[in-house]
Amino acid sequence: MTKPKLIIGQNLASHYVEQIQAVIPDWEIIVGRDSSIWKDDLADAEIIAGWRREMEEGLTGETTLKWLQTWSAGVNYLPLSDLEEKGVSVTSASGVHAYPISETIFALMLALTRKIDAYIRNQQSKTWHNAGLKLEIHNKTVGILGVGAIGRETAKIAKAFGMTVLGMRFSGQPEDYVDKMFTPDQLGSLLPECDYIINTLPLTNETHHLIGKKQFELMKNTAFFINIGRGDTVIEEELISALAEGSIAGAGLDVFETEPLQESSPLWEMENVIITPHTAGATEYYDQRVVEDIFIPNLRQYLSNENPSINSVCFKKGY
Repeated sequence: MTKPKLIIGQNLASHYVEQIQAVIPDWEIIVGRDSSIWKDDLADAEIIAGWRREMEEGLTGETTLKWLQTWSAGVNYLPLSDLEEKGVSVTSASGVHAYPISETIFALMLALTRKIDAYIRNQQSKTWHNAGLKLEIHNKTVGILGVGAIGRETAKIAKAFGMTVLGMRFSGQPEDYVDKMFTPDQLGSLLPECDYIINTLPLTNETHHLIGKKQFELMKNTAFFINIGRGDTVIEEELISALAEGSIAGAGLDVFETEPLQESSPLWEMENVIITPHTAGATEYYDQRVVEDIFIPNLRQYLSNENPSINSVCFKKGY
């Protein structure tokens, strides 16, 4: 009898593979990022954990694929329409990034507020200068666009600084540590109140280019904009103009419309911008959290003929 197959499209440490194998001892598990490892098994894989772009070829014809567990929180890069058409359940890795990304958010906020980026440049040129340092983060107002796991953790940390926290989510449902929740149609009321605006939004039809010239003009000219969501939620050209014209004070950016960020982008040279290369979610605990907190619990549900429920992706919403 042929064993059911699980493809893990990641270079996963052996002890995590052993944990998974203990749950499905009668399954064949194929592990690795290189397509040569699993390309001949795509057609009859029942579960895929960790999507690779080359796997899309396996959806062109008949497939035995029943469930896809991504290794990322975002799913905008997936062929969602094809997966939906073929009845494939999709679950994401949403939630594994809450700690590292919230740390990156505050690293960027504090660096911009306390001029750490300017001092690093001064150090390189052996320049002793205060860089006009005067701001502090305590008791300011932060607006969080997209209050999921990352937004919740960010709001929690913000309270340690005595900050007023405003949130925006599509449901408008209240959340712990958020003083007032807004919906997207109320974005124009949220933005003028904030000293910091943090974009954690996923990329969907509704969020594509949600933030542009109009929104930057609504922000305080002393406000800092942090984007760790998706680059295409922002009109990058209009962000550059806002930074150059002083519509906002500065930005901390981890994501961009085109990645890697092109060498010709003016963002590289702007002294009021801090750039990180889409690494806000990097953490030593990444694989552990995906495997132990999401994939294995979902796998147990799957084996019980239940739909995997942790981070189940809604095809209509796109996340």
